[in-house]
Amino acid sequence: MVDPRLLALAGPPPGGELLFTGIIILIFYVIVFLPMRNKQKKLEQLVRSLKTGDKVILNPGIFGTIVAVEDDAFQVRVDDKTRLKVLKSAVTGLQQAPKAQTEKK
Repeated sequence: MVDPRLLALAGPPPGGELLFTGIIILIFYVIVFLPMRNKQKKLEQLVRSLKTGDKVILNPGIFGTIVAVEDDAFQVRVDDKTRLKVLKSAVTGLQQAPKAQTEKK
């Protein structure tokens, strides 16, 4: 029979630290990487579906309207006579329609 005091001196079972590290990595992956990956897939799908006339927001926060679609770029009108040629990856989303404001009395 093994003395319980000797078991206390032995420490945690071998491999326990590795299991704990694996659990932490799994939790981090589920909390951080999965949502980021899903968001990236939705953005890629949005960029593929864009067409002429869509109102978009570009990466530095520029609002514009797509006037031409090329292989890897869009031509975006940002003002009456100003057009920019931007990479498709510069599009961060569609412009939202303004919400109707209700008057508070």
